[in-house]
Amino acid sequence: MEETDWRFKVAHREAKIGVGLALFNFVWWFGFAYGMGSRPVEEYSYVFGLPDWFFYSCVVGFLVIAVLVIVIVKFFFTDVPFEEEEDLQ
Repeated sequence: MEETDWRFKVAHREAKIGVGLALFNFVWWFGFAYGMGSRPVEEYSYVFGLPDWFFYSCVVGFLVIAVLVIVIVKFFFTDVPFEEEEDLQ
């Protein structure tokens, strides 16, 4: 039975992290956009001239995700060589 290349394990782990970040981004956006945005327009409050639901879902959400991606890539992702390794037996 052929052994799986270690790079596939790294790629699968990093792909799962990426999917987790995407899901977190969607939950953040959906929670603020539909949670705060479902009120009547007369009840909106504004941050920097934007409705609060939009500001927190899109502006703050973008900043949070950008920082999370930078931190995750810097500390949890591994540099993987693309060259084929030759067995020296």
